Amino acid sequence: MTENVVRLHKDTEPAADEAAVTTLTVVPDPAPPVLVPLWVRSGRAIKTIVTHETTKTAVRAVARHGLYTVNGGRIVARRTWDGKTGARYERMLRAAEATGNYEVAQEWEERLQRFRDARHRRRMDLLRSPADAAKGAAIGTGLGIGVLVALGVVMALNTKHPADVITPLKATVDFIALLIRIVQVVWGPALTLGPLLALLALWTVGSKQQAAPAWALPASVRNSEGEPITPSVVVKALRDLGVPTLRNAIKEMGDAGASMLSPITLAGCGVEVDVSLPSGVSTIEVQTRRRKLAENLTRHEHEVFITIPPAARTVRLWIADSGALDEPIGPSPLVTDETMTASYKSGKAPWGQDLRGDAAELSLYQRHLLVTGRSNQGKTASLRALALWLALDRSVQFWLGDLKGIGDWAMFDGIADVLIQGPTDDHVIQVTEMVEDAVDEMNRRMEVRLNDPTAVFRPLIVLVDEAQVAFMCPAIDDAKRPYGGAKATSRYFMAVRKIHNQGRAVDVLMWQGTQDPTDQNLPKLVREGAHTRASLVLGTETQSRMALGDKAVDDGAAPHQLRQGLDKGTLVVASDGIVMAKGQSSITVRTHFIDDDPAAEVAERAKALRDGVSTLHVVERGEERDPLADILTVLGSDERVRTQDVIKRLSTLSEDTYGTWSFVDLKRVLDDAGAEPYKSDGRMVVARDRVTQALANRDSDGSASASQ
Repeated sequence: MTENVVRLHKDTEPAADEAAVTTLTVVPDPAPPVLVPLWVRSGRAIKTIVTHETTKTAVRAVARHGLYTVNGGRIVARRTWDGKTGARYERMLRAAEATGNYEVAQEWEERLQRFRDARHRRRMDLLRSPADAAKGAAIGTGLGIGVLVALGVVMALNTKHPADVITPLKATVDFIALLIRIVQVVWGPALTLGPLLALLALWTVGSKQQAAPAWALPASVRNSEGEPITPSVVVKALRDLGVPTLRNAIKEMGDAGASMLSPITLAGCGVEVDVSLPSGVSTIEVQTRRRKLAENLTRHEHEVFITIPPAARTVRLWIADSGALDEPIGPSPLVTDETMTASYKSGKAPWGQDLRGDAAELSLYQRHLLVTGRSNQGKTASLRALALWLALDRSVQFWLGDLKGIGDWAMFDGIADVLIQGPTDDHVIQVTEMVEDAVDEMNRRMEVRLNDPTAVFRPLIVLVDEAQVAFMCPAIDDAKRPYGGAKATSRYFMAVRKIHNQGRAVDVLMWQGTQDPTDQNLPKLVREGAHTRASLVLGTETQSRMALGDKAVDDGAAPHQLRQGLDKGTLVVASDGIVMAKGQSSITVRTHFIDDDPAAEVAERAKALRDGVSTLHVVERGEERDPLADILTVLGSDERVRTQDVIKRLSTLSEDTYGTWSFVDLKRVLDDAGAEPYKSDGRMVVARDRVTQALANRDSDGSASASQ
């Protein structure tokens, strides 16, 4: 900024040391405001008005109601045209031909011909109607006048006044004149109100059909999910599925594509409909587009199930009500009905509900069982629910091996004759010997049956939870035979195979629970030996085929499309022991969850029915323990385990040594070894790699010290 110098003149002479000139800093005036042109300000205002939500809502409302009227007129015109012509019959005829159903096409052609004959007769009657109407009017008028004159004569005779002869005629004429005056008065307003009432009627038709583009519909309709499933919705979803042959066939059918559909029926918390596909469209083309079909139906993928019914070239759609599958199904009858009992031979276990909302009950009589799925999805709870129900039959024996070992099966202490709990190789060895003992018992029963064909045996359930631990066990016995694996020398594998082959005949049954099936941890011969196969959520279609078999998956079973963590306890079951639709090879069951405390209460009821069972626990206690080595043992094959679960497993491994352990004790051992626990997803966990490295370092340090 520049400074302006102003000279000040004074009356007196300034002193020599005084400045003759005084400088002042003058602040310039602020710059004038920038003037925005009027047209710019108007444009901004217009933009604000146009883009305001109120304006958008008003525009949508005007467009919506106007289109309701216009499209309502189209709908009425279409209905009128269909009623007056054979267009409806022709569309149904084309639809039947497109689906290859020529018998139905012939029936519609006959109906069309009958409609045309009836229409021809009506038209011929109309041609003759004017003459008939004129003749009828002349006769009617003559008769009417005659009746009125006769009535007048009667009145005149009665009143003695000859003028009364024309009184009825005069009254009739006056009445007709009154009607004419009424019409003259009403005619003007009717001409005004008539079109308005007609427009209102068209608007009503259009609004009921929501005959307007999606952008013009109300926000509640535009943003809503789970619209009702109607034939037009299903046909539109199939048309937009991305299958050209299907799309073209539906276009040829016109809006009669609904002829592909069976009646839509209520089925539990959803609806069910069979779709007969047109010629040239394969069922697999629809099955592989499940997600797109669900989205076309305004549903999530897990809310649409596609199965193959017995009819050829047909798919069966079960479509859930939006959000219905996220609702709990309620407690198990085992918990709510304290008087419930079980029957191994004739009863059925209350396992849960199918998608229709009907009770899903499973027969366990002489059926080997396999339940698989990913970890922490409800496998043990589903398997335990069946065992708890069967425990209410006092004749049933249980031999249990829990290779997880965190107490999930502890309530069977006092019910099971054998209860082995723990994840170590020693536990696998003991479980293997238990299964081999079951083979010996099976052979003993077979010998008895040979001598006495009428012999009856107590059912024996040999149950192994986390069976993949046994198949993957590297331990080898003194004869160099592996306990794990799937070879002819593998002890656990061969024992299970023998029970699968012959155990059913003498009521020795093998139940197994395993997770994340592969050919290594669940061999093919073992999984195919189970009569009832059930699967929770899995990762791939290949695993689904391992769990349920190719037939079930080809027919629509898809446990790999269940949601991890959200569909806990939801099983896809392939078994002849559960009721399902004719021709169906699998069924989806939402199982009842029985928590530990209610499970313990049910177990106490089962114990009360028995005479007191002394449960054999094979694991010895009280020996000297190596805490770090035991921690590695209980970690098993898991990459990391929560600290609380590690403590539980240690307690199961040795109650005397670790029964009183807390997090502080576990942390002390791990810190001293250099394998400190850490947080993962907000939970303290123990890493297997760290413990393994700590043990290796300790062993190497010990070797070095010994050499010195």
